[in-house]
Amino acid sequence: MEPFTLDAGDVHLSTPTSADVDRITQVCQDPDVARWTVVPAPYTRDDAVGFVDGYVTDGWAKGNVLTWAVRDRAAVSAGTPAPVLGMIGLGVDDAPVGQQSAEIGYWLAPEARGRGLMTTAGRAVVDCAFDELGLAQLSWQAYVGNWPSRRTAWRLGFRIEGTVRGFALQRGRRRDAWLGTLLADDPREPVEPWAQVETHERIGR
Repeated sequence: MEPFTLDAGDVHLSTPTSADVDRITQVCQDPDVARWTVVPAPYTRDDAVGFVDGYVTDGWAKGNVLTWAVRDRAAVSAGTPAPVLGMIGLGVDDAPVGQQSAEIGYWLAPEARGRGLMTTAGRAVVDCAFDELGLAQLSWQAYVGNWPSRRTAWRLGFRIEGTVRGFALQRGRRRDAWLGTLLADDPREPVEPWAQVETHERIGR
């Protein structure tokens, strides 16, 4: 599959390239990125090179891992430098066409958080997944306690199916995870008030 770009609101989504290696290296040293994702820790420049030249390039070539860098749309339109603000991607399974599912994943740089950028990027990717790629289902997972990721998934309409103990593996250690799903014909918006979601989860724990 040939890489393609997506635009929505204030964000431009495009494939990360070798020009982004230093910026990716910088952001992936953020403690919260290390805490909530599976990136290597400590994170080195070689890790970023491998990510761009291997993981990203191979994923697009095979059509099973589609990765976009989140950038400022205005900067891109103006032709000025548009550093990576975050990353978002889809890991697509090998089910028959029309029945395929993908897991969505994302992270944001510290200075880009709290501005709604990932929600905007997520909506663009969700719409693309269902309306352009013809996927049947999307899944989301996060380690228990990653409320910013869960809030983004909630805004996109994901239904939280539950908490699975020891479900996820992070650098050789098993962690409890929240799991969520979104079907092609589901509403792509929150299904219940956030305060209710958060209260129920905290009481349950």
